[in-house]
Amino acid sequence: PLPQAPLAKGLAKTKPRVRVRRPPPALQDLDAARPAGSDGHGEGSIAGGQALSFQRAGVSTQIVRRLRRGLIPTEDELDLHGLNQAEARDRLEEFLASSRDSSMRCVRIIHGKGYRSGARGPVLKIAVDWWLRRHLDVMAFTSARAIDGGTGAVYVLLRA
Repeated sequence: PLPQAPLAKGLAKTKPRVRVRRPPPALQDLDAARPAGSDGHGEGSIAGGQALSFQRAGVSTQIVRRLRRGLIPTEDELDLHGLNQAEARDRLEEFLASSRDSSMRCVRIIHGKGYRSGARGPVLKIAVDWWLRRHLDVMAFTSARAIDGGTGAVYVLLRA
């Protein structure tokens, strides 16, 4: 071993900093994710007629295109009309868990366009967009075709 040179008086060794890693936002559960219109993430500007779309890294554009066109058959659906955010979050979490346990690949979630929300805008639409982006089992989602609810519903592609 090499001999260590003594430190000058008054100088102390610096202690290494402890780094705390926070989980990425995609690993949060639905309870930790709090949608709000003015949170600075851009979701607050979603209008009732605006289409939603999201895909995780690794999901091909062709699969998202097939999902948007309704070519992947939906195996189940959840209607969130008339629920408040807390009830909708609970139902959505239960629905995604049961869909995963049943090995479903594609489901439809109807959130509505938010026309009755007044000046607040589409509350459930913003919340569903927020929650689905952060759920680990969701690989991609896109607004449904007009015949299936249009911009008031989403097709959700689940992890296989």
